Amino acid sequence: MEELKKEPVTVALIIINLLIFLAVDLGGDSLNTANMLQHGAAYTPFILEGGQYYRLFTSMFLHFGIQHFVNNMLVLFVLGQRMERVLGGWKFLVLYLVGGIGGNLVSLYMDTVTQEYAVSAGASGAVFAVMGAMIYVVLRRKGRVEDLTVKQIVFMAVVAVLLGLTDSGVDNAAHIGGMICGFLVGILLYHPRKIRKVEP
Repeated sequence: MEELKKEPVTVALIIINLLIFLAVDLGGDSLNTANMLQHGAAYTPFILEGGQYYRLFTSMFLHFGIQHFVNNMLVLFVLGQRMERVLGGWKFLVLYLVGGIGGNLVSLYMDTVTQEYAVSAGASGAVFAVMGAMIYVVLRRKGRVEDLTVKQIVFMAVVAVLLGLTDSGVDNAAHIGGMICGFLVGILLYHPRKIRKVEP
């Protein structure tokens, strides 16, 4: 119960994602593309030609199958708690949402460049945004945030990106875009207090 009080936003985001996943999966299978589209997954033609811009937001809370959901929530649980303690609840929520939407916008742009359209969904963009902000914070804090070092965070980020590049079903543009957006949002939101030394 103590952890819920310390990181309420992280816990709330995980619960919201869980409830939406259960509703979508039990209501028609989260691996069914048509069902995911019906519930708000991102699809560039629907967004640009149909004006359904809300999909840039709703797709952040949908997941293709239990493995996709669990992977994202585990990373959010590990990094989200630490990031929320650093930024505070409201700033962390802004980071998560802005970074996630930013990742989806990068994915949208890449779709228009490649003309290859796929239905996409997942909290990955937002999770990578948290990772990107964490990299910035670790750098500002001289290499460590709690028990995480800059080497560990960068290694985690590199592995995540490389795994995505080897899987044709992963929206790498949203991942990389989310990470970049998160790093930039981290610059805007994280302002460590300077300790002033008083001369005797």
